[in-house]
Amino acid sequence: MTRRIASLFAATGAALLLSTAIAQADGYEVAAPAAADEGRKFTYSFNVGATSDYVFRGVSQSDNDPAIQGGADFAYGILYAGVWASLVDFADAPPADAEVDWYGGIKPTWNSPLGTINMDFGVIYYSYPGANPDSVALPDLNYVELKAGYSWSALHPSLVTGTTVFWSPDYVFETGSVWTIETMAAWTLPKVHIFTPVINGVLGWQKGDSNDNYFVNVNGTDDEYYYWNAGLNVAVENISFDFRYWDTNIGGDAAGPVCAADFLCDERFVFSAKVVVP
Repeated sequence: MTRRIASLFAATGAALLLSTAIAQADGYEVAAPAAADEGRKFTYSFNVGATSDYVFRGVSQSDNDPAIQGGADFAYGILYAGVWASLVDFADAPPADAEVDWYGGIKPTWNSPLGTINMDFGVIYYSYPGANPDSVALPDLNYVELKAGYSWSALHPSLVTGTTVFWSPDYVFETGSVWTIETMAAWTLPKVHIFTPVINGVLGWQKGDSNDNYFVNVNGTDDEYYYWNAGLNVAVENISFDFRYWDTNIGGDAAGPVCAADFLCDERFVFSAKVVVP
């Protein structure tokens, strides 16, 4: 995939995918430390939700439009697996209408002298059904990402902090090795009537290699960028509402496989709602 072709995608206004992933990976839904280990117990849950704009790592995946999302999660002891899907809109370049992510891993805990540390080692497979038709010569959108992270609440019981490192050996659009690092913080406020409010945010950094056609600016030389979000998540029983501000440092010369146009990765406010059962 040459830069000339990637620039053509940008010129057509296509929302070239940053790196869509499961909602949990955005970090802003983390609210509290994991519960005490209950041994080898099988658990499951299903979720469905909607968002005013599907934003991941600072870039809109739905052309600034609303999207329906949902998934299922399963766990047995420290093992977990799941699937998550969302509507996407890349202006037919690539011609994908949906994203389906498959993931699994382990979540061990470590009772350190500074408190319990919850760890997460996993793998995510990002797939886009129908996005690679045989009649169109496009690089593969589907790719794999490995992750390793931790979270803890050593400073205060209501404050959770953590960092997760993601690595893909061959990123979306076959753009080679790409690293992503996210640091998060979440503060659970006192309960208000039936509502549990959480203030949280994420600071992320992503780095690729312009020699592998990973770049974020018009001249194709800048192969890294920062993104961040901050907001309020309000939960009542199994329903949550999220109000969030997103932004990146990509600026007004966006181009390439990360963000095709600056209106897809500039500042914005996003509202999301989700229901989890049981």
